[in-house]
Amino acid sequence: MTTFESIAKPKSQLWLAAIKPPMYTVAIIPISVGSAVAYAQNHSLDLNIFGTFLLSAIAIIAWLNISNDVFDSDTGIDINKAESVVNLTGNRNLMFWLANLFLSIGIAGIATISWWQQDLTVIEIVALSCLLGYTYQGPPFRLGYQGLGEVICTICFGPLAVSAAYYSQTQSWSIANLTASIIIGISTSLILFCSHFHQVKDDLAAGKLSPIVRMGTSMGAKVLTWSTASIYILTAIGVISKLFPVATLLVFLSLPLAIKLTQFVTEYHDRPERVRTCKYLAVRLHFVSGLLLALGFYLAH
Repeated sequence: MTTFESIAKPKSQLWLAAIKPPMYTVAIIPISVGSAVAYAQNHSLDLNIFGTFLLSAIAIIAWLNISNDVFDSDTGIDINKAESVVNLTGNRNLMFWLANLFLSIGIAGIATISWWQQDLTVIEIVALSCLLGYTYQGPPFRLGYQGLGEVICTICFGPLAVSAAYYSQTQSWSIANLTASIIIGISTSLILFCSHFHQVKDDLAAGKLSPIVRMGTSMGAKVLTWSTASIYILTAIGVISKLFPVATLLVFLSLPLAIKLTQFVTEYHDRPERVRTCKYLAVRLHFVSGLLLALGFYLAH
């Protein structure tokens, strides 16, 4: 007898949840922001590089999502997760090799950019990001089980991804871009952080010491509030210090989404069936705030 909590859901709905279309914003936003900062500072944008980088990043996220389901199936933590691609197909090895195919496609795209530029820097940054991404769930590291997932997420999708996108356009570095990358890293890690609130029991059973397991849901809700606020605080600091153009204050238009997320988690943090949807609120905040930040840099030019 299956123990899946979502057995009543139609299979098409489970597949949609397994593919995670909203999660691909974590590929789109870092590339868009890094490229926008480059455009604001250098007044040019190579669309071939931008498009290649964007498609490559999407392929790498596909690898990350599928491989995480594969590695979670090995530990048994996904036994109650009907929307796992491994549980849906019943074929762990097929999903493992499909994930590797997506990784190969993504790396090939980034390697093409490095070949165009005759500069290995971008492929080196992305390779480091992929290596760190693997350590999140992949054996023998499984650093996500030690509560380090949010740190890895912040680094990979913030300073590494945004800086790689910026460098691909300029072949240089920027303090403004680094500051913007920290904002994106934080907003991305909020998605992962929110995904822990509803699965404390499963994490404990599998020996996964997520931040929410370590600090409890009540403290987790408070940390979420301050982390979310830092998106706006850092943006304001960027504008005041003249690292960011004034137009990046457009980020504050996403403030209602931030308030909705933090209030929702504060109210339902200890009710798994209610709070489980908070990660989708975090995805929406990440996408809208990141898009507005990128737009602010584009408008500055």
